[in-house]
Amino acid sequence: MMTRGATRMTRVVMGHMGPRYFSTTVLRNDHGTGVVGGAAAGLLHGFPANTSEKVAVTWVRHFSAMGSRSASTAALNDKQQEKESSDKKVENTAAVAANGGAGKSVVSYWGVPPSKATKPDGTEWKWNCFRPWETYEADMSIDLTKHHAPVTFLDKFAYWTVKVLRFPTDVFFQRRYGCRAMMLETVAAVPGMVGGMLLHCKSLRRFEQSGGWIKALLEEAENERMHLMTFMEVAKPNVYERALVFAVQGVFFNAYFAAYLISPKLAHRIVGYLEEEAVHSYTEFLKELDNGNIENVPAPAIAIDYWRLPKDATLRDVVLVVRADEAHHRDVNHYASDIHYQGQQLKDSPAPLGYH
Repeated sequence: MMTRGATRMTRVVMGHMGPRYFSTTVLRNDHGTGVVGGAAAGLLHGFPANTSEKVAVTWVRHFSAMGSRSASTAALNDKQQEKESSDKKVENTAAVAANGGAGKSVVSYWGVPPSKATKPDGTEWKWNCFRPWETYEADMSIDLTKHHAPVTFLDKFAYWTVKVLRFPTDVFFQRRYGCRAMMLETVAAVPGMVGGMLLHCKSLRRFEQSGGWIKALLEEAENERMHLMTFMEVAKPNVYERALVFAVQGVFFNAYFAAYLISPKLAHRIVGYLEEEAVHSYTEFLKELDNGNIENVPAPAIAIDYWRLPKDATLRDVVLVVRADEAHHRDVNHYASDIHYQGQQLKDSPAPLGYH
C-alpha cells in the first residue's frame, strides 16, 4: 500500500515539475529502443522501465540544466557589455563637457548641428544663455525721474500695493543692496513671462496677431533674468534667502496671473510702479558705491559681454546700465496700461520691440 501511494504521489509531482526541468526530445537507448517523449515517457507517466532509460533521463536532466545556465550566463554577459559601453559613452560626453566642449563635438542622431558663435574680434563666444546678436548697449539718456501720478482708483490701488510691498523688503535687506537687487530681479522677471504667456494663449484662442507684444514682454522677462544672472556673480544667496525666493515667487506669480486675467491695465500699472521703485533702489545702490560703503569690484564677465561694456568696467557701470533697463521697463508697462485705459487692445498699438 505504501509503495502504491508513493508511486501515485511521484506521478502527480513529476506531472507538474517534468515540463519545467526535463526535455521532451525523443532519445535512443543503447539497443535503439526509443524513450518516447524523452523523460516524459519514463517520469511523467511512471518510473523508467530499465537502466538505459534511467541513464537517458539523468542525462537529459543535467543537459537541460546546463543549457539553461549557459544561456542565462550568455545573456548576462551581453547585458554587462551593453552597460559598460553605455557608461563609456556617458563618461566621454561628460569629459567633453568638463573641457568646455573642447575636442570632438557631441554628434546628434537628429542632425542638430552644434551652435558656435564668435565675438567681433574673432574669439570664441563662451555663453550659452545668450548669443552675440542678443547683446546691446544700454541707452543711458533715458529720463530717470519720470513718474505716473495715480489718478484713478486702480492707479491708486496699484501705487499703494507697491508701497506696501516695499516695506518688508526695506526691513529685511536694509542697506545690503547686492542681495536686495538679486531678490528684486527674481520678482521682476515674473510679470513679463506671465503677460507674454497669457497674450500667447489669447492669440491662439482668437486666431489673431498680438502686435508684437508677446515678444516685447518676453524680451522684458529675459532681460530681467539676465540682471539676476549678473548679480548672482556679485552676491551669493544663503539658504534662507533662497527659501524666501521660493515663497515670494510662488505667491507673486499666482497673484499676478490672477490680476492679469481680471484687469491687464491694473497688472501693467503695478509693474510700472514696481519699476519706479527699482530705479530708486539702484540709485541708492550707486550712492553706497560712491560713498565707499560697498566695494566697487570689477564687473562680472557676463555683464561685460551682455551690455558690451569696456573690459575694465566695474560694478558701478553694471548698476548704471541695469538702472537704465528698469527705467525702460517702467515706460513700457505704463504705456501698456494707458493703451487699456483708452479702451484699446495691446494688439492695436505696435509693441516697442528692442526698447532698451
